Amino acid sequence: MSADSRSTSSTPYGPSAPGTSRAALVADAALALLAERGMRGLTHRAVDEAAGLPSGSTSNVARTREALLELAVRRHAEREARVLALEEMPDPSGGVDALAEGLALAVHRSLTRDRELLIARYELALEATRRPGLRAFYDRTGAVFQEQLSALLTAAGSPDPARHVLSVAAWADGLMFSCAAGSFSAREPGLAEIRAGLRELLTGMLRP
Repeated sequence: MSADSRSTSSTPYGPSAPGTSRAALVADAALALLAERGMRGLTHRAVDEAAGLPSGSTSNVARTREALLELAVRRHAEREARVLALEEMPDPSGGVDALAEGLALAVHRSLTRDRELLIARYELALEATRRPGLRAFYDRTGAVFQEQLSALLTAAGSPDPARHVLSVAAWADGLMFSCAAGSFSAREPGLAEIRAGLRELLTGMLRP
């Protein structure tokens, strides 16, 4: 891989490490700017500065604003997949307690260690309501998580996985929004509280 396509620079804006690709470095800086400054603060020049790259570097990776936003959505999906870590979930055949434990860990990580990533997701989701092209791109990345969650719920015995995926996602998203950006932002629920809430929800779905 050429020197032009890789960067050994580090940045305070995200988890980029030495050897991270230039595109990932740009996307990490874009996500952090979205969390810190909102959509108005996201410009090609600001990303160059935040990432510690020469002027024009971001334009070389994503020439238009739409391309930059799509790059941010794609990188966000990669990083959020590591937060959710669905492949590390307990075996759902272990029942409600196992599934609640795994999902609670993911929600708790989003509200604590990865809160910046969560805020960036809200910015991208709102912008997608105004850009049909970005909406389709955003929804495609989200569909991957929905499919994985559906598989987990199916294995756990859900009689209606499609409906239950929406219920679980709505519960988790509602909690995270309320505690990260809504009226409960001063109150961060602990892991035990999140686990208890998920257990109650899943019990109603999965146990006759």
